Amino acid sequence: MKIIAISLSVIVVVLAGAGYWFYQHLNGNIHSVSIDGKGGTEKADAFGRTPINILVMGSDGRTSKTDCKLGGGCSTTGVQTGSNADVQMVVHISADRSNATVMSIPRDTMTNVPACKNSDTGVSTAGYYGQINSALQYGPACQVETVHKLTGITIDHFVQLDFSGVVKMSDAVGGVSVCVSDDVYDTYSHLKLSKGSHTLKGVAALEFVRSRHGFGDGSDLGRTVSQHIFLSSMIRKFKSAGTLTNPTAVYKLANAATKALTVDDGLGSVAKLVALAADVNKVPTKRMTFTTMQTAPDPSNSNRVVVGTGAKSLFATISEDKSLTTGSGKKSSAASATATASAVPASEIAVTVENGTTVTGRAGEIATALTDKGFSSDTTTGNAASAATTTTLTYGSGQKAEATTAAKALGLPTKHVKAGSGSGLTLVIGSDWESGTTYPGGSSSSSADTQAAVSNAHAQTADEAKTCAKVSPYKTVSLNGVAMTPAQAYKAASSKADSDD
Repeated sequence: MKIIAISLSVIVVVLAGAGYWFYQHLNGNIHSVSIDGKGGTEKADAFGRTPINILVMGSDGRTSKTDCKLGGGCSTTGVQTGSNADVQMVVHISADRSNATVMSIPRDTMTNVPACKNSDTGVSTAGYYGQINSALQYGPACQVETVHKLTGITIDHFVQLDFSGVVKMSDAVGGVSVCVSDDVYDTYSHLKLSKGSHTLKGVAALEFVRSRHGFGDGSDLGRTVSQHIFLSSMIRKFKSAGTLTNPTAVYKLANAATKALTVDDGLGSVAKLVALAADVNKVPTKRMTFTTMQTAPDPSNSNRVVVGTGAKSLFATISEDKSLTTGSGKKSSAASATATASAVPASEIAVTVENGTTVTGRAGEIATALTDKGFSSDTTTGNAASAATTTTLTYGSGQKAEATTAAKALGLPTKHVKAGSGSGLTLVIGSDWESGTTYPGGSSSSSADTQAAVSNAHAQTADEAKTCAKVSPYKTVSLNGVAMTPAQAYKAASSKADSDD
């Protein structure tokens, strides 16, 4: 008995020592950076709970030989310094942990980058107008502040991965299942897959999430949607039976994650990352909504985009901790407003706003309120033919539903809505409404209008396992100097092995 007791004591000491070593080993893997409050301050709800907003960044940096090999482009420059945030996703986890929204911000978005200084390199900027992804050159805190200023969303934390980080994470989960709608060969990212389902590991996974010319219209907008498909699949695998209860699998995940990620100080320990993972795990996949920020072409550069119609509603939805789904996982009643009020999305409803008051600028103020709620940018302004004492919204033949949607957005009572002999919607602002953007005594839909928030945002939930990435039907790639569609390139490159071979 004495020998057994001594043996057990030795085993306990060894296991405790191994556990301590393992914990310290993982903590030692983590690289953390301070963001020094650059993302704003979170507000608690009535129960003292706070949501969590995390900026997830994918870096295009070729700052090591490994990333040079994976990303290419180092043949003449060698290992480079600095990087851009070519992938940016704001991950919002609600205060009650019942739902989550993931919003991608296209890398080609033009915005104001504030004055920043990279604490690691000392490189600084006085601020400039440029692509949003370039802010990372001045450090993660600068990227966080830039996103915060663009969206108004508080950013509590950031997580950054590079090329090799994506490879490590996909390998650690044993591969990620994806589906493509057609044969695809992106000659730029080198992704080559036949039509149908595939399990991607390592470099193949990186090729998929980097593919810009293979999907959608061949732009960064199409890439965000395929990335959502990839991440949804990864989340389903994380949450599947056995993944988080298998000690070997957990070790691989923890070791890969801590090696692959750069995080802010608020997430700079294993305990904090585990707590974050537990919060994410509380959210059912059917209540995780992936979206892409709505954009419009940049008037001065056709290759760039600016914040588009509906984006401010999407920002407000996240800032106000509003869910884009119900408890059943279906779109919220507000998000489905067009099902009861109109078959036409707000983004397709234009209103002619006329000022019938003596207050200068009233038409423009109300028109801006409408476009901020997701109504068409074709909304126009002007002066009424004569002074008006009562505000009226007049609609043309067959447009009552559109008028109802507009009236609801402005809090305008139904008695002010009437049929007209012309076409379109015309709102004449009377002297009964000389200030504010909600009709006096009315009740408009929230600034976080979820119907406008999801309009043209490519919304999908993480439980949609059968969704395939749509291969571009356009000639977005080139093979041997000949422009082709990705499907044509796949057929022409029959001798090249597929990415998952």
